[in-house]
Amino acid sequence: MSEKEHAEKRALIAMSGGVDSSVAAALMLKMGYECIGVTMKLYSNEDIGVCRTHTCCSLDDVEDARAVAGRLGMRYYVFNFADDFQAKVIDKFIRTYEEGGTPNPCIDCNRYMKFDKLYDRARELSCDTIVTGHYARTHYDEKSGRWQLLRSENPAKDQTYVLYAMTQDQLAHTVFPLGSYRDKEQVRQTAEEYGFVNAQKPDSQDICFVQNGDYGDFIERQIGHTYPHGRFVDEDGRVLGEHKGLIRYTIGQRKGLGLALPHPMYVKAKDMEKNEVILSENSGLYSSRLEAGDFNWIWWPGAEKTCHFEDIESGTEQQDAGGCAGQRRPAPGTVLRATAKPRYRAVEAAGTAVVLDDGGVSFTFDEPQRALTLGQALVLYDGERVIGGGTITRVPRT
Repeated sequence: MSEKEHAEKRALIAMSGGVDSSVAAALMLKMGYECIGVTMKLYSNEDIGVCRTHTCCSLDDVEDARAVAGRLGMRYYVFNFADDFQAKVIDKFIRTYEEGGTPNPCIDCNRYMKFDKLYDRARELSCDTIVTGHYARTHYDEKSGRWQLLRSENPAKDQTYVLYAMTQDQLAHTVFPLGSYRDKEQVRQTAEEYGFVNAQKPDSQDICFVQNGDYGDFIERQIGHTYPHGRFVDEDGRVLGEHKGLIRYTIGQRKGLGLALPHPMYVKAKDMEKNEVILSENSGLYSSRLEAGDFNWIWWPGAEKTCHFEDIESGTEQQDAGGCAGQRRPAPGTVLRATAKPRYRAVEAAGTAVVLDDGGVSFTFDEPQRALTLGQALVLYDGERVIGGGTITRVPRT
């Protein structure tokens, strides 16, 4: 077997210590791959991480991953990416809150850690394939010459929303073995059959680096100072009380305001210049339009046709007679009908996307949506296929 052929049967398994990535490793071994297990050390546990049952990346998770790798007879490594994680994920998390948005650090972790740093390490270890326990699927579309990111067969566990930033090269070298599983209990049953220590381990739910779910306290510890208190106001500017710092509130929030009000009110917006949190009734939270930038185009209806596109690397307008392959995007002004998710747990809603000059989109929902939030991701779908996604940068206030 040549070195190239050998590399194509060697897979790097991203092991979080959870049951999903453990079963993914077992399935790849069953398919005849030589597998190397890897866990990413993303922060100093004594500084910001604690051993909890509903997060990933703790010291207990490393030991669980090591135990599974040992049971499967795999080589296993821990890679220290703490500096990169701080710069690419935690610092951005803090900056987004300071700018008035609400970030999704799991997207950035996948983008910059799993499918960037880890892929570089895979090449160093002569691995041609990256494997994770995400619930998603990939497919190569012959007509367009592009890899597609497809929903999981288990809609309740689908994780394509947090994977929208994957490039064509990454999709071509990534396998999601759990994408065809329709039931999470099947995954746990498989783990039991292998005797894995984490077969019944709860799924991670919280942001791994935030203790007790208190984002405000975490950010203030990180930066070493507190944020100034300010005023809660209604839509007419009437003062309703005092807030404890803008970073502690997000659009749509009702609980934790600390106000005694005659009727329920929610965070509608944050005025960063005035240091004010604007409250409204629930009906005031609905919007129909938003803009999203830093958009990654995976596949789009019509991508198989001869098309004009802007090559992102050169910044030049070109024509492609063989389909829009590589890191390319539809021409400005292109109009697409799609369904969209403006947050991870949102129910998809139909609407119309218009491609902007910079490759981002202006998206108009057919029906108004609740609590559209800066900093969250907008991910577009065509049936089971992910069109692409980007960060919400503007939500016109009504």
